[in-house]
Amino acid sequence: MSRSSVYRIVFVLLVAALGAGGAVAYLSQELDRKVLVSDDASLFVVDEGDGLIRVLNALESEGVIRSAQASRFALMLYPETIVVKPGEYRLRSNETLRELLNRFNDNDVVVYSFTIPEGVSFQWVLEKLWRHPQITRTIADAEDPRISKLITPFSSPEGLFLPETYLIPRGMTDLDVLKLAREAMSRELEAAWSTRASELPLSSPYEALILASIIEKETGLASERGEIGGVFTRRLIRGMRLQTDPTVIYGLGPQFDGNLKRRHLNDASNPYNTYRIFGLPPTPIALPGSAALLAATHPKSGDALYFVAKGDGSHAFSATLDEHKENVRRYQLNRKKDYRSSPSP
Repeated sequence: MSRSSVYRIVFVLLVAALGAGGAVAYLSQELDRKVLVSDDASLFVVDEGDGLIRVLNALESEGVIRSAQASRFALMLYPETIVVKPGEYRLRSNETLRELLNRFNDNDVVVYSFTIPEGVSFQWVLEKLWRHPQITRTIADAEDPRISKLITPFSSPEGLFLPETYLIPRGMTDLDVLKLAREAMSRELEAAWSTRASELPLSSPYEALILASIIEKETGLASERGEIGGVFTRRLIRGMRLQTDPTVIYGLGPQFDGNLKRRHLNDASNPYNTYRIFGLPPTPIALPGSAALLAATHPKSGDALYFVAKGDGSHAFSATLDEHKENVRRYQLNRKKDYRSSPSP
């Protein structure tokens, strides 16, 4: 005879002994008992494939409930079906077994945060994913064919994942998180592109993504994104080279040692060298955030065609080359000891 058959027989005998009303009152106490948890930080894991009986037995063995068998009998009195979902749950000392089971049914699992900052590279994201204690690594490297499938029809993953804080359950894989970030970027880019300003010198959302990544890397102060976007937009319209250091640095890759030299700016073999090429580089150079996407698709109007870092995180903008040269002499050639191109932490 199966265990479930034995339970049914015992249940029938109990109802016969106590009467229907008495049985309901007696068994309901099991569901309305407070769970026995001494520490609200206690965690309980429901594994994939665990059913209700196994979960109740585990709760009893860990001392969380008084009796798994009585609890199961109590559940037989109610028409609601409880389906325990796999995941990690935080036990609460002030809740009843009924409330806990409802949370199992609702998949109210513990979640952990994973943050992608604006302006980081895709490789940076991969390495952070692999270090996260609650994320399971399944991807070998950036060349993994599953990444290629995820970013189709594009050839490079750079820029295609939205910087954001994602809440993830225990056991999620690195690929799962990348799917969330990829879908989020698709939605954000589509929204920015659909409301874009008229007469942009951009032919596709992907070009907007490339420009947004450059704006992200050049911006020290958030308030300047729109103005920097305006400078690059006007330069593209006029057929001027963008002449931006971050693209050159990205193209150098591991060869860049922190010191950008004149020979780097003259290197015509670097496809990301915007001092030599006209227009945009072939791919994004970082992961741009929502604000950078808006700056690329809604650039600030004005006449500035140049900007230079002032050393406090902000920039000096100018409309003429002579004014720009003066700003370079003022802020670049006579740097103070505390000069920085972006705000201090």
